[in-house]
Amino acid sequence: MRSDFQRRARLVQRRGRRGLTLVELLVAISVLAVVAVMGWRGLDTIVRSRAALIEEMEQTRGLQLAFAQMQNDCAQIASPVLLQNRQVLRIDNARLSLVRTVQTEGQPLRAQVVTYLLAENVLTRQEMPATRDLREIDAQLQSVSSGMAAAYSVALQPGVSSLALRLWAEDKRGWRSADVPDGEQGQQTSSGKAQVIAQGSGIPVARVAYTGLEMTLRLAGRDAPMQKIFLLGAV
Repeated sequence: MRSDFQRRARLVQRRGRRGLTLVELLVAISVLAVVAVMGWRGLDTIVRSRAALIEEMEQTRGLQLAFAQMQNDCAQIASPVLLQNRQVLRIDNARLSLVRTVQTEGQPLRAQVVTYLLAENVLTRQEMPATRDLREIDAQLQSVSSGMAAAYSVALQPGVSSLALRLWAEDKRGWRSADVPDGEQGQQTSSGKAQVIAQGSGIPVARVAYTGLEMTLRLAGRDAPMQKIFLLGAV
């Protein structure tokens, strides 16, 4: 009886050391493959979401910096009285030109022409050298209108598909996309934009005080536009 017991014990021991069968191994590999695919898809989704979030944060940060710079320029916009009633703000399609005051330590108050424009889907800020010569301001504004490059240029925001600008005047006629009040007679430029010209001078004259500027940007890949309204400081 003892020999039979030992024989059964050896049989159980041999069965306990038995390895995995081929079917069991294939099932284990299949389960691991499914788990690996699910894990890779989850990781890929996380990486893509993180990249999209970083890109959106960079766009938002770029817009904040661009709007902050424009807010500063609008707050420092020159008074028509200071420029002997010259036009200090112009909009033409996707371009904004303004004349702002510059005050640095040890320097007298000067005027500077600043331009915001959309070119090749990039919102760019350009500025001319500050000066106290009004004739030089006239020449700079003329060169900006003709599309000549400014002395200093910096790209504010890439990926901008469209730019729309409107002005609000004290006459309370609502937003407008032209520099001249409704019904005002003026001379047509080559771009079709009406400007009021001083009698015999060829210098654009401010005939209405603008108090607000609306900028609407549409970024590539975004359905909703970004809109910002600025108060014009000295106008």
